[in-house]
Amino acid sequence: MTNPVKTNEEPFSRLHDAVNSGDLELICKVIDEVVHPDVVFHAPVPSGLTGVEALRQVWVTLLRAFPDIHVAIEDVIAEGDKVVYRNTVTGTHQGEYRSLPPTGRSVRYDEIFILRFADGLIAEIWGVVDVFGQLRQLGVLES
Repeated sequence: MTNPVKTNEEPFSRLHDAVNSGDLELICKVIDEVVHPDVVFHAPVPSGLTGVEALRQVWVTLLRAFPDIHVAIEDVIAEGDKVVYRNTVTGTHQGEYRSLPPTGRSVRYDEIFILRFADGLIAEIWGVVDVFGQLRQLGVLES
């Protein structure tokens, strides 16, 4: 019998490896392979976009703003049809982000994501990202 936890960890691992490659083409290819086309995204995404298009646009935006972005996994918990991961994200602000021109500043912020799997694909995503910490480090908000 197939272990659903192990089955769900594999696509999660592939997506994480692609994200840290910095290669947008690879990231989009892996998204198409491991994410359900109608994924439900419970996190701030570009307006008007849904499903995998929203997820792809998130990475277009992040790589444009932080071309050296790196996501370090701090914790992973997998049970049943869900994988939860806590990350530390680092990068250098080298492109426009949230209408802010490049500052050259480094950022380090935390995030937690819960992925729900169905038929071996990521079907639903909940995300909590420390956007305030990110914006404080970019000089948009006061500390």
